[in-house]
Amino acid sequence: MLQSTEARTGTAIGAPWPESTLAEINQTVAAAAAVADSFGATSAAQRASLLRALSAALEADRANLVAVADRETGLGLPRLNGELDRTTFQLRGFADVLEAGTIHASIDDAAVAGAPPVGRPRLTRVRVPVGPVAMFSASNFPFAFSVLGGDTAAALAAGCPVVVKGHPAHPELSRQTAAIGQRVVAEQGLPAGVFGFVQGGSIEVGVQLVQAPAIAAVAFTGSFKGGTALAKIAGERPRPIPFYGELGSVNPLVVLPSAAANNGAELAATLAGSICLGAGQFCTSPGIILVQKDAASDAFVSSFAAALQGLQPHAMLSAPIRSTFDKGVARWRAAEALTKLVADDSTGAAAPRPFLAEVQAANFIQDHGLHEEVFGSAALVVRVGSVDETIAVLRAIGGSLTVTLWGAETEDEATRSLVRAATQVAGRVLFAGVPTGVAVTAAQHHGGPYPASTQPFTTSVGYAAVDRFLRPVALQDAPAWLIARNGIPG
Repeated sequence: MLQSTEARTGTAIGAPWPESTLAEINQTVAAAAAVADSFGATSAAQRASLLRALSAALEADRANLVAVADRETGLGLPRLNGELDRTTFQLRGFADVLEAGTIHASIDDAAVAGAPPVGRPRLTRVRVPVGPVAMFSASNFPFAFSVLGGDTAAALAAGCPVVVKGHPAHPELSRQTAAIGQRVVAEQGLPAGVFGFVQGGSIEVGVQLVQAPAIAAVAFTGSFKGGTALAKIAGERPRPIPFYGELGSVNPLVVLPSAAANNGAELAATLAGSICLGAGQFCTSPGIILVQKDAASDAFVSSFAAALQGLQPHAMLSAPIRSTFDKGVARWRAAEALTKLVADDSTGAAAPRPFLAEVQAANFIQDHGLHEEVFGSAALVVRVGSVDETIAVLRAIGGSLTVTLWGAETEDEATRSLVRAATQVAGRVLFAGVPTGVAVTAAQHHGGPYPASTQPFTTSVGYAAVDRFLRPVALQDAPAWLIARNGIPG
């Protein structure tokens, strides 16, 4: 059963309702499969109109949706209004990309007379929608990575019907948002199968959705454990399908001595705020802070610990997320090599206290348990003796969504080596600011080597996200009518 709950008090709101049954999931997927060809053949203008209408409908119901989201998540009205702004922005942004012709762009190589290899037939490379996409909503972004979030926008822009699985952490918001999506699809004159919705808190609902034979791809944002389990299922189907999973990240942040010396106190306060933003429930929250061993760096760590000590994160999104955070902090506390810097015990309190500890690089590299993400307001300071040791720590961490390098403004061999190492382990490398906050733009890449994501060559944020749901096809000596469709399937 699903139940809407007041996040701040844990009080149940309204009557519970049942999760989607296997029959309902299969029916929803079948409806998506039935319209996949016709929706895939729609024009850029039709899909852009759908996306703009979805954006307008969210705006029109803003007050109600934000109130429901705040009730179920406790994230606060300013944060949620900003997130709704981002959601409507990216829906309109994908509409812009459609209207610019980017999604349906084709490559046309004219025929060349003669024998191979010089001679060739006419070849036209186009991209076709993969088919119905299963989209798993995230808990930590109830709008932007949820029912009508970026994955849904990208799939619809590509011409793929979507079957969304709502997240049980905000079930009432999910079904109200889904109702808006279904209404807009109907108002646009499109078949209902273009946008489907299923719900459930059990593992079985997600498994059944991924196993549905007509599902052609999966977009997932969530935990490493849940994501890898579903990716395995997607790969073991009779017809394996791509699983685009964002699984979390520790997001190393490197503070070089020059940055610590120039404005260490200001940077320390900025970093503390980033770690506590949204109670640390961002996939890009900095979790590993690499600092060298010198006087300026020592002062930075002291300022950082003091700034973090003075912050109080709000309650976390759900009891399971809070439980996972507490277990992660307990695991870190148990490590003998750690020196605790900020370690207030908040067991039993409604909101967690931030946690910060320090460890030497050699101990960190050897203890694989310290490389694992603790989702929440917690971080480790890793003390390094050189750039080479910093690079060794980054390589030990492996895949990450981001790496931030503060103080890399001056070019030399050591800095070039550090930048190369950062680009090898992360999908986004920052040289200023903090990684929390991901711009929606064409140049964005929100992904990274495993274990940050299952498909490091793709992004779940930005307009390149649509590429996940389009498959290249070469048309050889195609008839004129097909060429005239300019990349839209016949």
